[in-house]
Amino acid sequence: MPILLEPDEALVKPVGLAAIAETIQKKLSNPSARRAQKKERVAEILERDAEPTIRDWMSKVERNEELSCVSLNYEERTCHLPLLLGDLVRRLRLAPNAKLPNSSAAREHGTMRRKQGYTVAMAVEESRILQVSIFSTLQNNLGSVDFSSVLVDVMTIADEVDSQLKQAMLGFMDPAPGPMSTSPPA
Repeated sequence: MPILLEPDEALVKPVGLAAIAETIQKKLSNPSARRAQKKERVAEILERDAEPTIRDWMSKVERNEELSCVSLNYEERTCHLPLLLGDLVRRLRLAPNAKLPNSSAAREHGTMRRKQGYTVAMAVEESRILQVSIFSTLQNNLGSVDFSSVLVDVMTIADEVDSQLKQAMLGFMDPAPGPMSTSPPA
């Protein structure tokens, strides 16, 4: 049977046999000292910590000279993030061979950012910061991450954030609606 528990102590080489035996003896004499921590899937962590992820993202955006030059309030800057994170959580919970939906929230976000004066490079930078903030959230929760699926989940996160960026770019490039024509068709 493989050991699926994480270590609770590390010994640094060189270590003598006596030190190893003493450490094992201490652990065996007090098995209740090792507290079991509930392991969570990445989707659960991101859903639970959506607000801290958004706050982390916002703090990074506020420190970014390129992005902070567009004057937006907190709501204008972050209103799309709960939707994008929700789409990401849904994607993480999909069956492996499920059809991958496009994020309509991401497309709308691209359209909104164009109207707010963003450049393509700024939208890409926002997406990069989102990925960094998501991975920071996972780093902050390493003790509870279910490592049996973490690599697949990390690949899914990268793929979904890139897919959302593509949808945002499609929205960004959509032609702006022009004035309605009142003349009858020819």
